[in-house]
Amino acid sequence: MKYLHAMIRVLDLDKSLDFYENKLGLQQTRRKDFDEERFSLIYLATAKGEPEVELTWNWDEKKPYSCGRNFGHLAFEVNNIYDFCQKLMDDGVTILRPPRDGNMAFIRCPDQISIELLQKGDALPPAEPWKSMENTGEW
Repeated sequence: MKYLHAMIRVLDLDKSLDFYENKLGLQQTRRKDFDEERFSLIYLATAKGEPEVELTWNWDEKKPYSCGRNFGHLAFEVNNIYDFCQKLMDDGVTILRPPRDGNMAFIRCPDQISIELLQKGDALPPAEPWKSMENTGEW
């Protein structure tokens, strides 16, 4: 498993970028703008290839996020998402968002922080029982 990123929701993107880039010295590694959904994902790291901070900017959000709503999730890359999720289930962990697409799943730690699991490389082909599993909770 490899630690990938932590996600933080931000209200003022310019202020946040000034803080993370100019004050902390992080570098923007990539950015994805979703015009139709009206949000952006900006990834920053100490160096290319290092774990990232993902800033999620919902363009129309005006109210401050409550404590716990501004921090989104931790993300880890796994070699085989199906095997990893099966091991977690065997160990009693509830899979909140199963890896139906062979690429992404969500679980929560005992303190209710969401953890995203991402398939290393390309998504695996959809496979049972995963592709027909329903979400079991909010992630």
